[in-house]
Parts: sequence; C-alpha cells; structure tokens
Amino acid sequence: MREPQLSGVGVSPGRASGPVVKVTESIEEPASTPAPDDPHAEAARIAPAAQTVAARLETTAAAASGDAATILTTTAAMAADPALVSQAEQLVTAQRIPAARAMYEAANNFATALASAGGYMAERVRDIHDVRDRIIAELLGIEPPGVPTLERPSVLFARDLAPADTASLDPERVLALVTEEGGPTSHTAILARSLRIPAVVAVKGALAFEAEAVVVDGVTGEVKAVDPDAPVVTSTEAAGIDWNGVGATSDGHRIRVFANVGAPTDALAAAEAGAEGVGLFRTEFCYLDVDAEPSVAGQQAAYAAVLGPFSGKPVTVRTLDAGADKPLVFLSQEDEPNPALGVRGIRVSFERTGVLERQLEAIAGAAEESKADVSVMAPMVATAEEAAWFADRVRAAGLSRAGVMIEVPSAALTAREVFDAVDFVSLGTNDLAQYTFAADRQLGAVAMLNDPWQPALLRLIALVGEAAKEKGKPAGVCGEAAADPLLARVLAGLGITSLSMNAGSVRAVGASLASATFADCERAARAALAAPTANAARVAVAEAQ
Repeated sequence: MREPQLSGVGVSPGRASGPVVKVTESIEEPASTPAPDDPHAEAARIAPAAQTVAARLETTAAAASGDAATILTTTAAMAADPALVSQAEQLVTAQRIPAARAMYEAANNFATALASAGGYMAERVRDIHDVRDRIIAELLGIEPPGVPTLERPSVLFARDLAPADTASLDPERVLALVTEEGGPTSHTAILARSLRIPAVVAVKGALAFEAEAVVVDGVTGEVKAVDPDAPVVTSTEAAGIDWNGVGATSDGHRIRVFANVGAPTDALAAAEAGAEGVGLFRTEFCYLDVDAEPSVAGQQAAYAAVLGPFSGKPVTVRTLDAGADKPLVFLSQEDEPNPALGVRGIRVSFERTGVLERQLEAIAGAAEESKADVSVMAPMVATAEEAAWFADRVRAAGLSRAGVMIEVPSAALTAREVFDAVDFVSLGTNDLAQYTFAADRQLGAVAMLNDPWQPALLRLIALVGEAAKEKGKPAGVCGEAAADPLLARVLAGLGITSLSMNAGSVRAVGASLASATFADCERAARAALAAPTANAARVAVAEAQ
C-alpha cells in the first residue's frame, strides 16, 4: 500500500490543496551525431539562439518586479554570456558536433566549475542548467522543459524549479509548490515567499508520489494525498495585506523591517515594497565578471545608485564577501581543499588590506553623495579580535558605524566580546545554520538541517539577543529566517531589533509583527526554544498565537 503522506521542509507558509501537476524534467541529452556538413555554419546558429532566449527572459523580467525581476534579468545575462556562447562555438568547429550537443557540453563545463567552487557560485548551477535547456530547445526547435500551462489552479510537483520558471509563476494558478530538491535559502523558497505561495522543499519521492490531489502545509512541511473530488482550497496565509510601514508590534515595541539588496533594481523594489531601510547591501555585484579590481570612482558610482532610493534612511553595507568559494580573478587566490572553511570574507581583507581600504573609501563617498544613513559590516567574522580590527579601519575611513555579521558559531558564542568592539551585529542565518550543522545549504539531502526553525540555531540567536540587551546595542537578522512572518515574531522575542529580507516578504513580516504584542513575541520565543525539533517549534509557536 502506498504511503498517503510525504514530508519535507516547509519554506513558505500557508496551506492549500488541489490537483497535482508534475513539471517536466530537464531536456533530453542531445546526441553527438550526425556531424555537421559545415561546422562554421552550425556554430553560427548558437549566438542567435542564445540572444533569442535572453530576449524572451528580458521581456518577462520587464513585466515582473522585485526579486522576480532581478532573477529573470540575471538569467537573461547568463543566456547571452559571450564566454558560454564562445565555448560552445569552439566545440562545434573543433569536434565537429551539432550545436545543441556543443551547448550541452559547454554549459555543463560551466556548471561543474561553479559547483566545485561552492557557496554563492554553486547557487548558480541551477540557473546554468536552465539556460542550457532553453538554448538547446531553441536550437532544436522544440518546447523547452518547465512549468506547463495550467488549465486550472494546481499544486506543482518538480525535482526543482529553475529560478526563471519560479519567478514567472502565476499565484492565481499555482496553489502550492512541492520539490524534491532545494532548501530554505534556495531561489524556489525565496520566490515562493515573495509570491506568497505555500511551498515545501526537500521532499523525497515527490515525483514518484501517485496522488491525484494533495494538501500542502508550508509550515509543517507535510504533503498529504486527498480525494481528487475534494474542493480546491487556496492558501490561508493572509499576512502582508495591511501594514502601515512602521516595523513595530501592536503595543509599539520597535522591530525595524528592512530589505536585502544586491543591485540598483533590488533597491528600487525594496523601496516600493515599503522597507524602512536596507539591512544588507551585498556589494559583490561590483566585482563579479571583472578581470581587475574596480576603481574607487567606479565602485562609488555603483554604490550610490543602490543607496539613492534610501536617502535619509538607514542602509547597512556589507564589505566584499569573496574568497575561495566566490573566486575573483584579481584576488589570485590559491586553490583550497575546503573553500567553505578557507580564506573568505574578512579573511581576504587580512591578506589584501588595500582592497578593503579602497572599498571603504568608495562606500564613504557614496554615503556622502546619496545622503543615506550608512553603516558598514564585515562578513565571516569569527572572533572579537577580528571585529575590532575591522572597526578600526571603518572609522579610519570616516564612517561612524561599524558592525559585523555573525555567521560563524564562535562569533555567536562570544557575542558579548564582539559587541564591545563594534556598534551592532547582524546574524546571517543562512551561513550560521550551514556552519552550525556542517550541512551545505545548497544540498537538498541535508535541507532539514538548514531549517531556520532548528532549536540549535534559535538558541545561538538567543545568545546574541541576550548580549544585545546587556550591551544596549542593535542585533539584526538578515538571513532568509527573517522572511518568515511567524518566525519573525520568535526572533523579536529573542531580542532581535531589526529584520531584513527579500523585498517581496517585507509587507507580510511587517503585518505579522503589527498584529502581535511584544508579550506574544516573547511567548512565541519561549515556545520555540523549548521545542525538540524544527517542526515541533513551528507547531508550538503557531498554537501559541
């Protein structure tokens, strides 16, 4: 008898039921034969196909907003990447293979390199596979794999969803998402929350599940078979409808609601969403795909474009988070056996202090130009000594507020000493979970360990919250944990003073805080800390509301 229920990691709250529609797998591997009669003419087909795919994605991006627009624009840029096109063209002429096969091999070479780099780069592998399949489909004159046209509201089942597919989903037609792969910080999770579609990831056996209809709980992670004739039920998650734009509980306890941004388009989306400021400005976009370190003037102009929409408002800028897992050509670092534990984040600055000093000069200039209220923080800080070293350099650059990200358990355990060295801290819960549980956050097989509701992670956050209260300094959360409206109340009760998330989740989180008293948040925090498992914590907090 088949199992009538599956379970995974709930990553987007809400509950919905309806008929199941399964998403097509990746495109079939193209053949290496027959050899083209004219290899140069065959190679010449690749660039137009890539441009056609890029143009379609750009058109879709223009009709989207927020995180969806950003992801679609990024995917379009990948499709038109000259390096990818060039490598595929060379494979056609050198090996006399069809264009579709050449694109398959070239894209896989790129994906393998990104996967071996780990971290941020590994997160782009799914994007490369998506671009590969779209260009191959264009070359072959067939429909690309992906989300089918839905004739009625349905629950989508997939191995994983390409970011571009997820960004294009119609919440009126997609009742819920269930994927075999992915984790709490995957694009599927982020976009599902942004679109307010209930979602469960890391569901083993999802594609083999034979139910005609299911009910999906995006909080508990449960997926149950139901009668196909049962009425369709849409999400009961209604947070985000009414919010006055001020991050606070109903009795006035202030919890600032910020947005995470990484490019000018993100900043505009965050401002439109009503974010009170920026809790995490990722500056890596200035350094990617360049052979030399950007000039101070170039950096300043790029940063000012992001800071502009938040003139007069708080913006926390994170200095370059690069290293072995985010390789940059101009840093010329040696290969490392375990990049996630190597020279990355602030550790790069110890070796290349000039890079940090020039970036701080550019940030200070952009702050003056934009009139934003800028603070600066360093990534991957492990000790109070490192925090003090960074704070000295920030202040020497003329920036008044220095902070650090707490992404390493050692920094959480010594939070009091870290606070003595800096003005504030911000918890990067994505990496903090990864390092706490020794679980790659991109690997679906260990996604349960990267669940932000895990008791061990919440207890580390509680330590930082206690230290913040004792020292009278702010402590924010800028990982995806902050985007969960229910978990936001827990974090507030743990002593967190600001939450920063994707733009699409701002209003939902703001509304959730506004509909609870601070005593409710403290009660939620106690319930979560006392729970033995992540799912038990979710249920306990939901029942305590």
